Amino acid sequence: MARATVPLTAQAVAELVAGRLIGDGAGLLTAVGPLEGADGGTLSLLTSSRYLTEFRASAAGAVMLKADSAAEPTGPPVRIVVADPQSAMARAVAAMFPPAAATPRIDPTAQLGAGTTLGRDVVVGAHAVIGRAVLLGDRVRLGDGVVLEDGVSIGNDSELHHHVVCYAGTSVGARCVIKAGTVLGGAGFGYISGRDGHVRIPHVGGCVLGDEVEIGANSCVDRGSIDDTVIGAGTKLDNHVHVGHNARIGARCLLMGGTVIAGSAELGDGVIVAGHSAIAGHLRVGHGARIGAKSGVISSVPDGTDVSGFPARPHREFLRAQASMYRLAKITDQIEALVRTRSGDA
Repeated sequence: MARATVPLTAQAVAELVAGRLIGDGAGLLTAVGPLEGADGGTLSLLTSSRYLTEFRASAAGAVMLKADSAAEPTGPPVRIVVADPQSAMARAVAAMFPPAAATPRIDPTAQLGAGTTLGRDVVVGAHAVIGRAVLLGDRVRLGDGVVLEDGVSIGNDSELHHHVVCYAGTSVGARCVIKAGTVLGGAGFGYISGRDGHVRIPHVGGCVLGDEVEIGANSCVDRGSIDDTVIGAGTKLDNHVHVGHNARIGARCLLMGGTVIAGSAELGDGVIVAGHSAIAGHLRVGHGARIGAKSGVISSVPDGTDVSGFPARPHREFLRAQASMYRLAKITDQIEALVRTRSGDA
């Protein structure tokens, strides 16, 4: 369990999440954690009837749950009834674990280039290197070792964790979070191959991130070749995601860990790509499409379509194909038995 920096009473939590309180709301909740191992100061949640056994045995101080479990005769007596326990818990955790306030400062080891503009209350960590004509908005936070090349712009309230690198031509919107080790705006993987080897294609486009984009640790978003690589507002990338040059990703997309988006691919708004999937270049994945884990997308996907497998195909079709393949072993056994029987008769 995690100990809260701002403990709240059960009554305060219920009011915060607009939930219906059952039981004594005066108890102080000093931690959040799972049902198992919870004590009287722990706020927990019940997301499904599958966990009723753990709920009945739990000693949690208060539990977020849905209305259909509110009358459960055993279990913690203090309950907060909400429509969506996970969303409610997220709001409660945000209140009980507020981010530490940052003290505006420029570390003396940081290097600032000529013509750099700093907004109000900026934090620049140790050994950060900021090029010429860089623009940092208000309350921007740069971790230790961050490198921003010439002309980079970072919007208000954005945070770049340790050792993030933004090459020239990178623009980061407001309220973005870029986690440690991420590289934005590096040259894409583009070559012209011939008898004498591989000659690099110059990449002179930009790398543009909209507002409220989050990018996980050790991810890479390449710059465009002659156009920009663009990530739309509200899109979230997990750790170890690669976005190739000239790719365009719409608003509010989710790309899980290990995903690879090849150059010039286009994803519409609200696309979800599960982990370790790959999308080939110059394809379009339509608005609201969902790509299953470990899928290989080699043709465009219409709006609102669920696909999975390699090559990716409509999800139900993929499941039928998989089921058929797994039945082959039994069918093979039956055929072999039949052949042995006929051979014996002969």
